[in-house]
Amino acid sequence: MPAKRRQASPKNSDTPPVAVYEPGKSPHMDAWFTSFFIENHLDYFTNPKQAATEEQVRFMVYTCPERRYYPCSDEMFAAIITRKNSAFIQKAYHQVLQRVMALVERQIEDDWEKTYLETLLINKYQHETRDEILIPSRLEKRLMRIYLNRTLIEDPFANEKSERNARAQAILDAPAFKQALNHVGKQALKHPPTTIDDIKSRIAAVEFQRLLCLANSPELWTRNPPPEMKPRNFLSLFAKPVNGNGLEPLLSFLGFGNERPARKRTILWLADEAGETVVDLAVIRFLVTHGHKVIVAFKAGPLYTKTDIVDIQGDNVLRNALGRALVVENPNLSKNELVRTLRGDIPILALSDGTFENINLLLVSTTFARMFKEVDGVISRGLDQRRRFFDSSFQFTQDIFSIAPQADGTISILFKARHPEVIKFSHSDLERKASAIIDQMSAAKSEGMTVIFYSGIIGSIPGKIAMAKAIMSTFVAHLKQQSAMTFIINPSEYYEPGMDADDLMYMWEIVQRSGRIDIWRFQTYEDIVTAFQLTNKKIPPEWVGKDATYSTGCTKEMAIAIDVQQHHPEMQIIGPAKERFMRRKEYGVGKMYDQRLSSVRST
Repeated sequence: MPAKRRQASPKNSDTPPVAVYEPGKSPHMDAWFTSFFIENHLDYFTNPKQAATEEQVRFMVYTCPERRYYPCSDEMFAAIITRKNSAFIQKAYHQVLQRVMALVERQIEDDWEKTYLETLLINKYQHETRDEILIPSRLEKRLMRIYLNRTLIEDPFANEKSERNARAQAILDAPAFKQALNHVGKQALKHPPTTIDDIKSRIAAVEFQRLLCLANSPELWTRNPPPEMKPRNFLSLFAKPVNGNGLEPLLSFLGFGNERPARKRTILWLADEAGETVVDLAVIRFLVTHGHKVIVAFKAGPLYTKTDIVDIQGDNVLRNALGRALVVENPNLSKNELVRTLRGDIPILALSDGTFENINLLLVSTTFARMFKEVDGVISRGLDQRRRFFDSSFQFTQDIFSIAPQADGTISILFKARHPEVIKFSHSDLERKASAIIDQMSAAKSEGMTVIFYSGIIGSIPGKIAMAKAIMSTFVAHLKQQSAMTFIINPSEYYEPGMDADDLMYMWEIVQRSGRIDIWRFQTYEDIVTAFQLTNKKIPPEWVGKDATYSTGCTKEMAIAIDVQQHHPEMQIIGPAKERFMRRKEYGVGKMYDQRLSSVRST
């Protein structure tokens, strides 16, 4: 029997609250706002090795140009930025301290060492909380790091997590659970479905909801010994009420309960607590049998009883539950590597989110950010992660489903739709666009035309994309007037809002390796001079001496051109000498320019 449903609105709407901070209104407030990011180690310019660029954040969060994402609830941000709710902040800080101190009390037996460690933690606590600028989760990360470093305990909750996992697996293996999961009540037979497809869909919906009810019953693996469960107990558990606005959208997203054929989804699943994760993996294996692909994200290291990436390697229960899942170890996958990984035959992927705290989108790995961007939806588990998505007025680039057990024994499922203005180019979209361009090139060649691909600076001078596109368009138009029977591809004409450097390079590499190019021309400084002369304008200082060798994209394209020429020796390469393409090696993530130019601000 499907779980009972109680419809309720999510705690927060997607309507932004009255702004507590507006940039440019007060230099003092602007400085405090900047300090907020610096002191929390969330500012890219002062902490580039850990904090994400604005471009990477936009893989996950939809932000207006004047708004900057902060990884905490609106209430916490307002308290910190206005400095008007000290009691609220201090209460959250105190809860963090109590959790860490309880850990010391629980695990450190030597009185001298215990007193020393408690004093050290209190000193750090007082220092960090004096100005009330830290997000509580960042405070917790710092206190936990002191504890782990001083005690040399790799994971304080390793044994407890392992025990919870074993209890959860024992429940899944129990004959009583399997009997209850397979049970069909008489009520379900009163109005039977009339088509096989409808029967399959309803069965899938019922089984999914039953597994979900089990996954949200932490009392079964947190109690020692666990309660004795008979089939009737499981059937009662399967009837748990479901609160929130998310159950129907979730079932629709997964294609359960619908007569139409379900679309196969790629899902990012944010794992949470030990024990719970074992049952989650049973849910995930069920989703895989219905054609879905699931990427499971774990913490990078110990965070109380949360499941982390180390657990899946050292815990036999978790390792067996994951089966032949592919563990993605590279935290900095490129777009091409990501596409190859997602297109593989392995339906379950596992990776670390790159953090040691509850989900913080400013500190996640590049691989996690790119996964977030590419999937069809995100399922987040637990209340701790929910706050970052649902107690915030920010909207995201994907639909977010939050599933969490409630203290009253019910299940809460909330849904937050992605921002309506999000523009998403899947790799399939980019491949279709590339195929359309290749078709145009083939048609031109069949008419006896020479196909020329023109590579030039577009985004390598920060803040000058519009001018770069105008320069390229002016010069390409000039080439077309000079040359008969030519089909010249100007990449700047194919740029669409929402495309980042990852998207463009992926699309153009398909075109460039098609074998349809006769002449690959790289922009010279003389080309730029000609473009400005044609428009009767003087050359701005930032363009003096520039050519394709200044462009990160062109540098990558020259390497591609050399490789293509080996397979198609009739193709000509025209432009600056090949050996000069050495300066710009790698994009900043999501940027149109080299990562070494990140300090250059837009004008």
